Amino acid sequence: MSLEILGWTLLLLPVGAFLYAYVLYPLLLWLVGLAAAREDAVPGSDPADWPPVSISLPAYNEERTIAGALDALMEVDYPRDRLQVLVTSDASDDATDEIVRSYAERGVELFRLAERGGKTAAENAASEHLRGDLVINTDASIRIGPRSIKPLVRALADPTVGVASGRDVSVGGAGTDANVGETGYVGYEMWVRALESRRGSIVGASGCFYAIRRDLHAIPVPEALSRDFAAALKARKAGYRSVHVPSAVCFVPRTGSPRLEYRRKVRTMARGLDTLRHYRELLNPFRYGQFAFSLLSHKLARWVVPPLLPLGVIGLALLAVGRAWPRWVLLAGALGCITGWAALNWPRAWGRTPRPIALAGFAVSANVAGILAWVKSLRERGSNPIWEPTRRAPIPTAGADPGSTA
Repeated sequence: MSLEILGWTLLLLPVGAFLYAYVLYPLLLWLVGLAAAREDAVPGSDPADWPPVSISLPAYNEERTIAGALDALMEVDYPRDRLQVLVTSDASDDATDEIVRSYAERGVELFRLAERGGKTAAENAASEHLRGDLVINTDASIRIGPRSIKPLVRALADPTVGVASGRDVSVGGAGTDANVGETGYVGYEMWVRALESRRGSIVGASGCFYAIRRDLHAIPVPEALSRDFAAALKARKAGYRSVHVPSAVCFVPRTGSPRLEYRRKVRTMARGLDTLRHYRELLNPFRYGQFAFSLLSHKLARWVVPPLLPLGVIGLALLAVGRAWPRWVLLAGALGCITGWAALNWPRAWGRTPRPIALAGFAVSANVAGILAWVKSLRERGSNPIWEPTRRAPIPTAGADPGSTA
């Protein structure tokens, strides 16, 4: 094989994977959806009796955010006698438990674990204390829109649906301007899920806000895995599909800095890889058809892009022998990496991070995190289940619920 052929081969591996995962796959979903779309997975009318619902909220040292989350839950449009709110404290050692207890008269329940075991372990332990027919999962830093519970419940009125996932809306706050790339990515992800949902099923629920049938929720998940990702996988194994519900809005504050977002990406992608490995049978297209295709395209194809990037750099270097354009591409890539590094280390004293630098920081941190997530997953293979929640800036108020209907 000549150096030119080798160079093109190495270069096209990451480029092809990126274009397929982020461009071609959504385009295929859109085209197929034109012919056979489920325009609305949510029944149009309300049930005669709303089913009992349990809201499960795991928390570890969330004294800064837990009150805001509970205040938002107290305002949701759902019959109070049909709504259980259970906060599971993962052995918090700050004021989280005391704050939760102050809501006891308003119906909020506290379940405290004596020893810290991680988010999935906390959710597994809380399962037997949940009384609702449906379980809604959320986090302390998230603010659920006041009219967002009923759309999830309506979606689960369809007997073919096992999981209903809400729509994340990324919102800013003080000190989050350096991470504006997160907002664009969240919007793109919600668009892809909407396309998948119209085609049949999404392959991963929002970790911020999703509902699941109690019998599916009761199936334990290994403590090192991601329960929100596993929810859609468990549902498919049980014969259900999972849907995206755009009118079920939750507000997700951006992380305070690209460094925090970088650490979150390493952790969540490594757990995602471990979860996919655990449920790898679902990648079989002969048995699981469209779901396996979406799982391969939406998850695995995206996740292989970062570790393929070094091969692309080598390919460019080989093609740069005697050619000018690969040198310019390498130079642009080097400048992008330097700009991204500057975003990760932008001093607060300098004020707001310029948007082009912030976007470069998001791109660099996402790809470096992707490489390290593979290393972490392959080396540890789910051996570190302890949960380190991402610390996000509190949201003073959720405000209006854009695009949501009662």
